[in-house]
Amino acid sequence: MVNQITAQDRELERDFQHRILPELDHAPWVLRLTEYKDKPAPVLVIKKRIYTGDSPYGGEQAEGKSMLKDQGLLYGQPLRRCLPALRKILSRVNDVAGIPLELQRFFNKDRIQYRGNLPLDEESGAKLALIFKLQERVADLDRVELIAWRVERFSREEAVYWFTRTTQYGEAASRWALAGMRIMLGGQPGDEEIQHMLTKLRK
Repeated sequence: MVNQITAQDRELERDFQHRILPELDHAPWVLRLTEYKDKPAPVLVIKKRIYTGDSPYGGEQAEGKSMLKDQGLLYGQPLRRCLPALRKILSRVNDVAGIPLELQRFFNKDRIQYRGNLPLDEESGAKLALIFKLQERVADLDRVELIAWRVERFSREEAVYWFTRTTQYGEAASRWALAGMRIMLGGQPGDEEIQHMLTKLRK
């Protein structure tokens, strides 16, 4: 059994070096798995690539002129409850050739051991950023999980639209959008339908 695990680890490392690592330089989003002294490990940090320089393409994709900006954190019990939905989102991330990167392999069910960065596309990045932001003020873990599953089912266009609505219309408007989405996607605290909906979405 030990030899089998070692072989799998080596195969994953080779795949990371040849297919995943090259994507990090230009990925529109990056997911960082790290550790903070004051938080249970691992801590997931979602980062959006922001272009800072001019280019012939209207300021987009200027080589060497971008930075990664933090958009939210996820850790502890909320991470454990969201993990199945996160794995499903990550399983759909492809490389530039359209071949799945299978990033869910870094998120085993028992213990997440990987530390480092993973490249995300526009859809997966927007979805994870929404989940990370929406769970921040929700104490009920059933509601947190429900929000994650419902965001997982967003289309790319829906994810990008709602992320924009919660980040680019000023502090007050963003706060109201997040508050409304928490109810829209996670229901009201104590609502009996939360469990019924969770049962359906987990299948």
